[in-house]
Amino acid sequence: MEQVLFVQTGTGIDVHGQDITKASIRAVEDAISSNSLPGIEKALPEDSVDNMEVVVRLAVPLDRDQIDTEEVRKVIPYGSVKVDVTDGGMATSSGIIMQNENDENDLMYIVNAAVEIGSN
Repeated sequence: MEQVLFVQTGTGIDVHGQDITKASIRAVEDAISSNSLPGIEKALPEDSVDNMEVVVRLAVPLDRDQIDTEEVRKVIPYGSVKVDVTDGGMATSSGIIMQNENDENDLMYIVNAAVEIGSN
């Protein structure tokens, strides 16, 4: 992306079930859920959100290979979306194993997201 116009950040947590995709989706939703970009079209080529480039950067503690990036991509409603995954975030004890919540252990996954919006 040549021109970054806006960066949004968020955190997502899956407390039970150790689902890294669920935590990642929640992080992206948190990043974009309380923003409005009323002038974004004017800053994009041809004044169109269809020409928007979006880079979603996820910092995940575990199970990088299990992230369904297509599901994460669906959270972004416009533009061309790229998902980059790196080590980060946190895995910490939830204090309890809840088998009815599909827990394999007592870990909760905490994912950080940075959503960059811009154009080429």
